[in-house]
Amino acid sequence: MEQHFRRNIAELELIVGFLDNVASQLSFDSGTKFVMNMVVEELYTNMVKYNGEGSDDILIGVDLKDDNLVIELIDFDSKPFDYSDQNEVDVHAPLHDRKPGGLGIHLVKKFMDEVSYQYKDRKTSIQLVKYLKKHA
Repeated sequence: MEQHFRRNIAELELIVGFLDNVASQLSFDSGTKFVMNMVVEELYTNMVKYNGEGSDDILIGVDLKDDNLVIELIDFDSKPFDYSDQNEVDVHAPLHDRKPGGLGIHLVKKFMDEVSYQYKDRKTSIQLVKYLKKHA
């Protein structure tokens, strides 16, 4: 399932409704629903916050493939920013030694089993995979 959303933080209410519908249709448990909501909200918010001048909508797609949760966000008018290649956040460092930013991406990478990023011709595509069953 996929849906386009305007590049506006106010769209988060509609996104939550979309994700609730997806979770219901795909029979996700509460843990899977939480992870899906958290990563989509984090990445969508970053796309809007750090590329507010983009002119096109942002596509959010969610599916179940081979017992895996697959999420894709596509920003059709963006600057490059590789979410999958950001430095790890030292969550054990004292607060006064930490720099702002990066914790949301850190959590996305910790919650998801695969994070891939593609950028071409001002189009950013982020695909995330969460294994819902153990892989051998």
